[in-house]
Formats: sequence, C-alpha cells, structure tokens
Amino acid sequence: MEKNIRPQTSEQQKHEERVVRVVSTDIEGKTSVYSGLTNIKGISWSISNAICNILKIDKRRKIGSLSPEEIKKISDVIKENKIPKFLINRRKDFETGEDSHLTGSDLELKKEFDIKRLKKIKSYKGLRHASNLPLRGQRTKAHFRKNRRKGSGIKKKKEKKE
Repeated sequence: MEKNIRPQTSEQQKHEERVVRVVSTDIEGKTSVYSGLTNIKGISWSISNAICNILKIDKRRKIGSLSPEEIKKISDVIKENKIPKFLINRRKDFETGEDSHLTGSDLELKKEFDIKRLKKIKSYKGLRHASNLPLRGQRTKAHFRKNRRKGSGIKKKKEKKE
C-alpha cells in the first residue's frame, strides 16, 4: 500500500521556508492562508474565511506561495474595512461613532484605553476590572479565588505535652 506522494519541487520548498509579514505579524510560509491569517491579533476564523472569499484565494493554499501583490491585497482588505459589518470588532466606536476593525497593537491600545475609561468613570465593569474580578456575572464563591493552597482553612493540631 504505497501512497502516491508527489516530491516537492525546489520552488515549493522555498515558499514553505519563507516567512510572510502581513499587517506587522510574521506568519510561517508552510501554514495555509486560512489558518495563517488567524495568527494576526484581531482576526478570527470567520474573518479569515471572509478575506479568502472576498479575494477568491484558495483557503488550503500555503501562505508562503502568495505573491507580494496578493499579500498587499490581504492587508488592504483588513485595513480598509471591506469585511462584512457583522464581523467587525469595533462597531460604533465610543469616540468617533464609526465602524472599524482593529488589529495588532491598535486593538491592544484601544482595549486598554476602554478599560481605563471604565475605571475612571467608576462604572460597575470598571470597578470589577480594578479588583480583578469577573465582569459578566460569573459565580465567585468557588471560582476566581486567589492564593489557593492545600488546607488553607484547616488549623494544625497541637501536640499534647506530658
């Protein structure tokens, strides 16, 4: 039972060894376009699927085999918000009121500023963030405990002196 495995050409090996930079994120060339795009912070599987469908790129194709023009098209789609509105991560922004999709360091900065704003106005979510407690109604009696040690509430027995 021999499998028909095609030997890779030197051209294919070069593409797989290549590291591709998309939206300031390095992605290994041997990963598929569909899973490789999810390495970018702010891009989920559904957004990656949408990008592949918009640009009509085969999802199983290796990201190392993409031409520089195709990589530029991918980054343009991400930056110019050509993604469907229901997938965007920043709808009706607090400051601008516009819809946008943030990736990478922009996403981290906006998230940090949002949390600081919530703390500053002392909203419920801000207070929960400040005290490192869950924000969305999870139970806290048994979970989210700090400094857990074995037998923390049990006193040691004193030895009797005779």
